[in-house]
Amino acid sequence: MRRLSFLTAIALTGAFALLSSTMAKTPALPLFARALGAPPSLIGWAVMASTVPGILISLPAGLLRDRLGARPLLVAALFVFATAPFLYLLVRTIGELAIVRFYHGFATAIFGTVVGAEIVARYPQSRGHALGVYSAVSTVGRSLAPFLGGALISASGFPGVYIGCAVAGVLALALGLRVTTDHPAEPVASPGPAASSRTHAAAVLADRVVLTTSLVEALQYLVFGSVEAFLAIYAAHRGWPAWTIGVLLGTQLGIVVLFKPRLGALSDRFGRRALILTGLTVDMLAVAALPFTARFPALLAINAAFGAGFAATTAATGALVADRARSGGFGASMGVLRTIMDIGQATGPVLTGILIGVGGYRLAFLTLAGLLALGAVVFALSAGGRPAAHPAA
Repeated sequence: MRRLSFLTAIALTGAFALLSSTMAKTPALPLFARALGAPPSLIGWAVMASTVPGILISLPAGLLRDRLGARPLLVAALFVFATAPFLYLLVRTIGELAIVRFYHGFATAIFGTVVGAEIVARYPQSRGHALGVYSAVSTVGRSLAPFLGGALISASGFPGVYIGCAVAGVLALALGLRVTTDHPAEPVASPGPAASSRTHAAAVLADRVVLTTSLVEALQYLVFGSVEAFLAIYAAHRGWPAWTIGVLLGTQLGIVVLFKPRLGALSDRFGRRALILTGLTVDMLAVAALPFTARFPALLAINAAFGAGFAATTAATGALVADRARSGGFGASMGVLRTIMDIGQATGPVLTGILIGVGGYRLAFLTLAGLLALGAVVFALSAGGRPAAHPAA
């Protein structure tokens, strides 16, 4: 561990953490909820439950990171990653599933905010690349999760997949304890009293580019979460076994792993905004095409295109927000980004479940495509030509 850079070490920790949390969700969550007898609308609420903690805790976690450092928050998040999988084994109703998902959501909300802030503070000259490398390495775990989760469900049912989640979560905790000990946070500007935290938060919330970029991130995750949840149900309704659903969703995430570091480096060199708009456009077209086919090769190709667009947008959004942050306020900036993102991610599955109940998958997916188009227009008009106002730290 002592020979690894901070970026490599925290990315490996994130890989195990995301392997654990994603196996509990993709494709297990919608399929487990369906097995409990839940209709699409209630499945949407169960999916949403894990994103509510992000709305509640992301900004406070970012502010606490600026004042206290990363270590205590990372340890708390990793403890939740390690313990939450065991609780799924006790679930018998959709309500109990939502409660466990709510608890599990604190792990990703805290971990994602604190790690993002720590990376942009440590790598001021290459934020897009550093965030892309972290995301790609950690997303290896997330990419393996659908394949492994689908196989475990097919082989040993839902208990098997949650035991697998527990093993990965405990490994993440063990590795993360070493990372946070061996790689202490580099000093940032002194945060001063509580008023300083409020000042950082107010400055972030007053920045139109930050808010617009965060809105784009929210729309991307709104659509991503909806596709991830209901594409699994869409395929299950057509009789696809769990392992093929895992392949379908895992391919999408694999594309993210391959593309995101390279696209993040491109955003460092050529700017963030063009990449964000390109990603939104690709994803809009991909989501609009989803309800017009049920053939595996076509859905696989569409899902791969969606993954590429998602990688393009999210490789640049976090870096653009960090570019606007004042020294010492990276936690506040990433907290605002993740809070707004989680609002979108929480809204998406509920909205999609309602739309499917009203008009089926075609109405739902076309509406999601329309939201991405709207986001692209708003971003182009609001943030398209403004240079960064705040110098990099």
